[in-house]
Amino acid sequence: MRTEVANEMEYRSLGRTGVKVSSLCLGCMTFGSKTDPAESTEIIDRAIDAGINFFDTANVYGDGAISLKRLRTDWIDLYQMHRPQPDIPIDETLRALDDLVRAGKVRYIGSSTFAAWQVVEALWASKELGLNRFVCEQTPYHLLDRRIERELVPMAITYGLAIIPWSPLASGFLSGKYRRGEGSPAGSRLKSGYQPERTRGLFSDAGFDVLEGVMKLAQAKGCTPSQLALAWCRQQPGITSPIIGPRTLAQYEDNMGCLEVQLTDEDRASLDSLVPPGGVVAPYYEANFGPHPYRW
Repeated sequence: MRTEVANEMEYRSLGRTGVKVSSLCLGCMTFGSKTDPAESTEIIDRAIDAGINFFDTANVYGDGAISLKRLRTDWIDLYQMHRPQPDIPIDETLRALDDLVRAGKVRYIGSSTFAAWQVVEALWASKELGLNRFVCEQTPYHLLDRRIERELVPMAITYGLAIIPWSPLASGFLSGKYRRGEGSPAGSRLKSGYQPERTRGLFSDAGFDVLEGVMKLAQAKGCTPSQLALAWCRQQPGITSPIIGPRTLAQYEDNMGCLEVQLTDEDRASLDSLVPPGGVVAPYYEANFGPHPYRW
């Protein structure tokens, strides 16, 4: 039976690098915008005190108020491609990224939302051309979308890549604040028109079946649904560090409670029985709207 020590931050290798990162990554997308600067600073300070040393940000966060100068650093530890660009040869992209590494502006490079074959193609190109290789893949992964378990996770384990999932709570759906037959709460992310490729399958009957099952198991374990969902993601094979994205200090404190949740083999079996292989988001989307844009 696999268990983890409660209340302690675990540090894991970032792929094949010598860098050790916390087993939770703090996503900074709302900081400075939906989350005001004062609360953003408080969340960051508390995260550091809790042992988090891994922060995910982007140059579009805070309406573009980010740079090496603003970050008060001379380099970026990990620079990731946001999405694959099919019309641009991967070797051209890798050459540009390799230039940044050799210039000392970037230490490591990674991909985001790449298919397994696209990551392998990039690794092959790096080897053939003597370029720096991807060390991690940042991918959507949560209880309702488990497609990466088919090919991406085995590939990452085989080739020594870290996996840092984004949206481990399905954009907040797994927090338990949504109810079958009710509208979205005020201020929630999952509102009408929000990235339908990610949300259409959530609000299906199958999606609510999973959510209600998660809520029931969480109640039995004495934790919140979001803590259970994060604990599951964090403890899955091949996963390095799920990205939490709290908008408020209360959400941050709730998310951090996942460190205290110890999943048993029976818990995992219960969750597996709720969610079919691959999850429920993509099958629902593809049955009703055609091929899903994120494919593995």
